Amino acid sequence: QVQLIESGGGMVQAGGSLRLSCAASGRTFSSYPMGWFRQAPGKEREFVAAITWSGGKLYYANSVKGRFTISRDNAKNTVALQMNSLKPEDTAVYYCAARRDRYYSGSDYAIASRYDYWGQGTQVTVSS
Repeated sequence: QVQLIESGGGMVQAGGSLRLSCAASGRTFSSYPMGWFRQAPGKEREFVAAITWSGGKLYYANSVKGRFTISRDNAKNTVALQMNSLKPEDTAVYYCAARRDRYYSGSDYAIASRYDYWGQGTQVTVSS
């Protein structure tokens, strides 16, 4: 069993930055691909970014490419999402997720149902 705890959310003005962090319990964290998703009020949960277990491959939604950076530190059991140039449309609850299968297949990285463990979420609010 893996427990995920997100932190770092808050309120920021458009153009600002936030860094989200996800701390994971469990000795097998380093073997899990990890993803970040977000959900705005009245909308479905959507993919934001993902990283392979080794950190060797990164994936981003088109809407955040060039502004957000995902990274991981397997020694510390953490994954981070650096968010720059934030826009009001980035306002959402952000969730980190872990996948038991070590490898992504096709576009699995972007599909919420392909992840097995989820954090409780952290609110990000970007004001205009």
